[in-house]
Amino acid sequence: MLTFYLFPISYAFLSFPVAALVFTLPFLLVQYRRHGYINKYRALLLYLFLLYIMNAVYLILLPLPPSVHNEPPSAASYAQWVPFHFVVDILRETGVAWEQPSTYLRLVKERAVLQVAFNVLLTVPFGMFLRYYFRTGWLKCLLLTFGLSLFFEITQVTGIYGIYDYPYRLFDVDDAMTNTIGGMLGFLAADWLSSRLPRIDKLDEYVDLAAKRVSYTRRGLALLLDWFVVNPVIAVLAVLHVPVPYVIAIAAYFIVLPYVSNGQTLGKWFVRIRVRGTGSRLQLRELLIRYGLLYGVVGGVNALMISIGARGGGGSIAILPLLLVVFAINAVFGIHLVMCLFNRKRKLFYERHSATGHIITQKPVKAASGKNAEK
Repeated sequence: MLTFYLFPISYAFLSFPVAALVFTLPFLLVQYRRHGYINKYRALLLYLFLLYIMNAVYLILLPLPPSVHNEPPSAASYAQWVPFHFVVDILRETGVAWEQPSTYLRLVKERAVLQVAFNVLLTVPFGMFLRYYFRTGWLKCLLLTFGLSLFFEITQVTGIYGIYDYPYRLFDVDDAMTNTIGGMLGFLAADWLSSRLPRIDKLDEYVDLAAKRVSYTRRGLALLLDWFVVNPVIAVLAVLHVPVPYVIAIAAYFIVLPYVSNGQTLGKWFVRIRVRGTGSRLQLRELLIRYGLLYGVVGGVNALMISIGARGGGGSIAILPLLLVVFAINAVFGIHLVMCLFNRKRKLFYERHSATGHIITQKPVKAASGKNAEK
């Protein structure tokens, strides 16, 4: 019986690094946008929650049938609708003589008892996370735990929503009941846990965002979002045969837009950072130098190379000098970037020459209204 549970758990831990990698991008975006920084304790809890959900799902679904064309289950019905039917199973299967206390130990070794215990324990962490991290009340915890259990049962009885020809596990109302009980036990246990761990709603209370450094990870996310916007614009301009589409898109998005918004593009706005100059207001000259060096020199030669290749001139020997120039510029910039990554005091060349940098923007404070505004 223990081996039956260890098999899916081992698979959950083996696949967790891949899931964590996929989870990291949306996690970073949400944390930067909502809180303005990454709190290590909050991150640890969320990755633990991800690991728990993976274990729960794997325990419910695995092992899978060897083929999607599986045989129908040998049962008269695909669902068990009688509440507390597990009591009958325990009485039938355990072989406990109730007048002999020495036989009670058999209860902890029988499949029927272990199955009930497993269904309860499966959702205990879920209830604990709901109360401690997500700060839910008991009613919401009850509904969410029941909803999670219902999701598990429907997934099983539908053969993972039609992937398999027949259900390979049956719908059991007792499973939904014991799962929900487990969630509520976790909710109660979280009350004791909360008194011994940091309060989630107080993690950001004494954090000074102005004193925090803008990491290259954060800047990279902003860059990724920005180019997710800029690339389609360049493509549309090129299709419309607008002259120098790269130059127009770069000038509009990375110079005009930050000048109007005082240092923010859409990507920077999303992760709550902005470019700052030497004064309170970002100057056009600072932006021209900053992005002229980055996207005019480094990006410009690469864009020119791509443009020549798109026109069918990439195979010409005449562009060999340009290829060498592009390679040299990219190599130098790559080495410079690595040096800046490992030395926090070193500034990127286009920031040093433009006297610009990044700062974290504060979350807008909602104006008080009504009686609170008068106090």
